[in-house]
Amino acid sequence: MKNFTEWMERNFVPVAAKIGSQKHLVAIRDSFIATMPITMAGSIAVLLNALVRDIPGEYGWTFISSTFAWLIGINGFVWFGTLAVLSAVLTFAVGYNFAQAYDVNPVAGGLISFSAFVITLPQGASFVTEIEGVEHAVSGWGFLGVSYLNTGGIFTALVVGMIAAIIYSKLMNANIIIKLPDEVPPAVSRAFAAIIPGLVALYVVATAAWAVATYIPDYGTIPDLISHYLQQPFMALSQNIVSVVIITLFVSLFWFFGLHGPNVLAPALDGIYLPALTENVDYYQLKGTTEGLPHLWTRGSFDAFSWMGGSGSTLALIIAVLILSKRADQRAVATYALPMGLFNINEPVLFGLPIVLNPVYFIPFLLVPVIQVVIAYSVTKAGIVPPVHFNVPWVLPPVIYAFMATGFSFAGALLSIVNIGIAIVIWGAFVLVANRMGPEEQ
Repeated sequence: MKNFTEWMERNFVPVAAKIGSQKHLVAIRDSFIATMPITMAGSIAVLLNALVRDIPGEYGWTFISSTFAWLIGINGFVWFGTLAVLSAVLTFAVGYNFAQAYDVNPVAGGLISFSAFVITLPQGASFVTEIEGVEHAVSGWGFLGVSYLNTGGIFTALVVGMIAAIIYSKLMNANIIIKLPDEVPPAVSRAFAAIIPGLVALYVVATAAWAVATYIPDYGTIPDLISHYLQQPFMALSQNIVSVVIITLFVSLFWFFGLHGPNVLAPALDGIYLPALTENVDYYQLKGTTEGLPHLWTRGSFDAFSWMGGSGSTLALIIAVLILSKRADQRAVATYALPMGLFNINEPVLFGLPIVLNPVYFIPFLLVPVIQVVIAYSVTKAGIVPPVHFNVPWVLPPVIYAFMATGFSFAGALLSIVNIGIAIVIWGAFVLVANRMGPEEQ
């Protein structure tokens, strides 16, 4: 084990650390984090509507939805201004963070990326209307479709936002700008400096949009092209059990060497599994049912059924230590870490017990979450538990999180309890091993 650890420290950790600090990946991660107030507000609106409209409606309690009709309407407005335009919001965040990474004006970067995203969208729409009993097809110009602005446009937001921001930033750093005298107010100077880089970035994107519409008429727009060749394949791949297990395994592996696993893998977790979650949220908002949800496994599925107490399901370790450990040092750490573990904060356990670089806990730290996701994935695929389709705060205690994230499913809560129980048994076996060792032997 010692030789393995030393080999990983020499060959794996430096590469992982470099990936985790790569400025483009950090900018993508920070962009998704920046949208959290928007995604959470929209998700809470959908959650509230489920409580006062959808769930009571399943039991015929229509008087509840009638009583809270005003709240249902307000929630609809909130959803329309948040999740329904999430891709547009993300594009601004991408431009802002990429420009910041290149140390140029971030606000201009955000605005340029947003404009570039809008440039790629379809400009017209067709409707079918009925006039005197006869259906007529009507076309119009100047419409922005929600299907391109919501989670369906996430990959377009990333790709177009990055391209526009990088072009703008590199031209700014190359000093290809309009310079004004020092007497001009700084805000005006910054705005003029961004004109040429912004103009080039927008024309590059517009030229690409025109070329796609002209020479690839089967798709017609950049978002449709990206969706077909990039977004759909990645989404399909993410729903494979092998992909879920690999992500779970590497999050634990990064953490074992002291690297923040979810942050290092944020491009996958937030770039693929978070859009899967928001697509499920949107589907439930529009359809009012879990039948036919587009995605089996989402970003919230990891937290609901595996990362309970934090990565590695360390809440189960804390419980196992308090029940089985005879070592005063580990019991003290577990007692201190329990309140935070209940809210999925596990750094006190990772670095205090420790788990990081601790050969005794290496195997369960990798094994436990993998077993949990395999069980949860299988049960969800069998239709026993509905897929996660509510985005709830990650600090909610385990079981409660799963109950709410699966649409107040008691089966979801029970699955979370079962997975915690399994984790306690596995962690407990290694706690008993640790009892026979002193701190200096770990």
